Amino acid sequence: MLWLLFAFSGPVFWGIGFHIDKYLVSKYFARSDTAVLMIFTALLGLLTLPVIWYFDPAVLGVSALSAFIMAIAGALYMLAMLFYLRAIQKEEASVVAPLFQLQTVFTFALAYLFLGETLSWYVAFGIILIIVGALTISADSFIDCFRCKMPLLMRMLWCTFILALAAVLFKFFALEDSFWATIFWTFVGEAVFGVGILLVPAYFREFTALFQQHPGPVIGVNAANELINLGGGLGVRYASLFVPVALISAISSTTTLFVFFFGILLTTFIPRLGREDLSLPNLVQKAAAAILVAIGVWLANQ
Repeated sequence: MLWLLFAFSGPVFWGIGFHIDKYLVSKYFARSDTAVLMIFTALLGLLTLPVIWYFDPAVLGVSALSAFIMAIAGALYMLAMLFYLRAIQKEEASVVAPLFQLQTVFTFALAYLFLGETLSWYVAFGIILIIVGALTISADSFIDCFRCKMPLLMRMLWCTFILALAAVLFKFFALEDSFWATIFWTFVGEAVFGVGILLVPAYFREFTALFQQHPGPVIGVNAANELINLGGGLGVRYASLFVPVALISAISSTTTLFVFFFGILLTTFIPRLGREDLSLPNLVQKAAAAILVAIGVWLANQ
């Protein structure tokens, strides 16, 4: 049961992160390229490397090939987040969030091909219920995406496929080597990706300009957001060592539910930062979605 707690840490933290991302992108990156925001993720990963090495010096003992592919997985994660940030720059968090359900489909296919993972019928049915419940939360937004928002859909297709590939690569090497060694070299890949962004003159100018214009908010809010996302990411990656990675991906899809939940809190207490539809039909729809997710999680945990 402990794996379930770690698995849900991701959706909870990412639900918070969705709203922070939207706030950052809307307020400080409305006219900037969101690639600049990825530099903060890279910097946090870079600062974490000495800490991981201090507690587990064996992270440097993996083979060169393993370290390289783990780093590739980290760079892939950054690329996926770049697609996501460019999507959320144009749309509301509640519109983008449901499209993350596509990751579960890609993850199941890749895990079957490369990890040989299969699912029992009740776990598979539980995953289906979780996905259906997550989609029900924002059914109108999800349908609208397919009807008239093809650029958004394409960005999220690439994002979710790359995330699925990175997750499968992570589990493969975490099982072959060690959890912290895989985390270490994944962060190395993220840091290298961030350095690559800084080497582009236009991005470097935007990055330094943001510091000059809004040093406090940009650093403080970004740092808090990156720590939140880091906590969720570590929890989900750890949980993936104990159960099929497709199941973890399905549980991660409940991020939409937490996006809505935190949206309610913002609407109620800080309306200038979030506005959710709190009408009775909408609340009933969300409650039905939550019940489907709960049943799906119960089945998948059997």
